[in-house]
Amino acid sequence: MSKHQILLLALSLAAGATTSAHADNWPTRPLTVVVSFAPGSITDVVPRIVFEQLSPRIGQPITVENRTGAGGTIAAQRVAKSQPDGYTLLVNTSAHTIAPALYASLGYHPARDFAPVIVLGSTPNVLVVPVSRNLRSVGEFVAAVKSQPGKLTYGSAGIGTATHLSAERFLASTATQALHVPFKGGPEIVTELLEGRIDFFFGPLGIVKPHIQSGKLNALAVNTTKRSPLLPGVPTLSEAGVANAEYPFWIGMLAPAGTPRDIVDRLHRETLVTLQAPAVQEKLAALGVEPMPMTPAEFEALIQNEIAVNMTMAEAAGIKAQ
Repeated sequence: MSKHQILLLALSLAAGATTSAHADNWPTRPLTVVVSFAPGSITDVVPRIVFEQLSPRIGQPITVENRTGAGGTIAAQRVAKSQPDGYTLLVNTSAHTIAPALYASLGYHPARDFAPVIVLGSTPNVLVVPVSRNLRSVGEFVAAVKSQPGKLTYGSAGIGTATHLSAERFLASTATQALHVPFKGGPEIVTELLEGRIDFFFGPLGIVKPHIQSGKLNALAVNTTKRSPLLPGVPTLSEAGVANAEYPFWIGMLAPAGTPRDIVDRLHRETLVTLQAPAVQEKLAALGVEPMPMTPAEFEALIQNEIAVNMTMAEAAGIKAQ
């Protein structure tokens, strides 16, 4: 073996040892988690609840950095281009899997450029309207929309988000039309809804529940396959006579592709234990967030499947980024 070959071998072995040692010692400094939606949104609140308990488990602070806009793609692009060392992570929603259907040039791929870590939970989106609209059922609401084609407005957290696609699936299933008004996040939408400046919203349960309880919003249906324990009197869309309008809304944590597998696995294990802590479960349940246990491999399969399904749906509905 030549001196040159020996040197290359030594460098290779040293690099491998460094990577292994780095993975074994992780984490040695604070983590940054980039959240794709605005402070106060369900996508922001859920991870903060989890990180409060996760941080002492891993022995390092966890800083949340909100990068809003473009349906979560700004945050995803930020993390996709970061170092795959376990110190920069992404929290995104099921909007992560619609991005390829909306944007011709993302600068990243939601499957290839990420290592899925864990799903933090799922929650229903609730069809809500202001009480001033005096609509008490899905049937009454559909009739109102049909009487004014394209006139009623609905809010979403951005093109391609779960709040947007929930509404689009509903409109397609009921053969109705409405005007889409995108916002930065759920809290802003609720404000506009309460002021009567928009007409309806498929909002995450944790964001709209206080206003349903206060009597300011009427909850007409949830877009899941079963009723929520927090709204037992509110039917599913299927029960209300609207077929094929369910849309799963999950919140998950991902790392950049190339992150060492043992770091991903440890982060998964530590987060899973955190999610099982009674204090965390109680807080998430109060927001209507239900467990959605998956291994990293199962989470990856979910993402790949949803990308394919959403490509078809977006094409059929003509949904594109503006």
